[in-house]
Order: sequence, then structure tokens, then C-alpha cells
Amino acid sequence: MRKWVLLHPFKAQAALDVSMETQRVADSIKSSPLLDKDPSGGQVDAFRHAYWMARLRQEIGKSAAESLGKVHEKENYKTYEEKKLEDGIVPDEASTIMDLFNNKIGLTFTEKGSDISSKSLIYKIINAIHHGKMKVIKKSEAGLFLTCSGAVIKNKDLIGKWKNDKCLVDSNYKD
Repeated sequence: MRKWVLLHPFKAQAALDVSMETQRVADSIKSSPLLDKDPSGGQVDAFRHAYWMARLRQEIGKSAAESLGKVHEKENYKTYEEKKLEDGIVPDEASTIMDLFNNKIGLTFTEKGSDISSKSLIYKIINAIHHGKMKVIKKSEAGLFLTCSGAVIKNKDLIGKWKNDKCLVDSNYKD
């Protein structure tokens, strides 16, 4: 991440501002009935990534936004290796693939300098999530991770494993 900041010194402050805005908006969405309230692999997580990329593209352009998103996801593997938490869980391959997919979709919502309002952007992204255009990690109603066949994944099969049996599904998936 530090390298990206050094390579993009004039865009770094705008990116930080957008990142802080994104977190505030995602926290607000999490406490609303609009999405599933799940910030770790659920619809709120998908929203956060799409909104972040859309706003970054609006402020710093597609190329810089896309490269920052990729750098951020590469950091996930380092976070995993250090056994640190991201969004309350240790990151893994499935969450990284999900985030990269949702980042890519997020880049399609805006153009650099576009005048779409934050409110309009929020509703466009929520609508896309409700129409299954993004990805989430399959979970039970109780919030337990599931395989693609619907079996509960035991915690011991997740802890300390980058690759596991988590399943990505469309963002409008219902258990």
C-alpha cells in the first residue's frame, strides 16, 4: 500500500478521503434494512467494495482506482500470513476473489469527474446487489459459512487456511 501512495502522491489524499467516506456510508447501510447487515462476506461487504471503487473512479480515475483495489487485496494475503483480522475475520482466498469481483463491478458505476450524487450511487449499487450482479460468500441464516453444496464449514476447517471450501454466490442468494 505504501508503494501505491508513493507512486500516486497527489491521488493519495483523495483516496483516503473516499475510503473514510466509504466506511461511514457502509456503516450506515449496515444499520439499515436495505441489505443483509453482513460486513464480512455478505451484501454490506459487497456494497462497500463496489461503492469504494465507484467513488475512487469518480475522484482519481479508473486506472488509479483499479490499481489501489488490487494492492489492497494483495495486502489481504499478508494480513492472512500475519493472522490479523480484516473486517472481523482473517482474510482468505474466497474473500479476496469476492472483493476483486465486486471491485470490478464497482468501477462500472461511474466515470472520472461524473456528477452522480452519492445517494444515487448508493441506490444503484443496492439495486445491483438485489439483482445478483455482485458476489457474496454463502452462509446459513445463522451466519455460518457453507460449502457450495450447503454443508456447514467447521471453524477448524477455516482457521489458518488461505484456501478453504467457502462458496461464492450471487449477491441476491437466499438460504
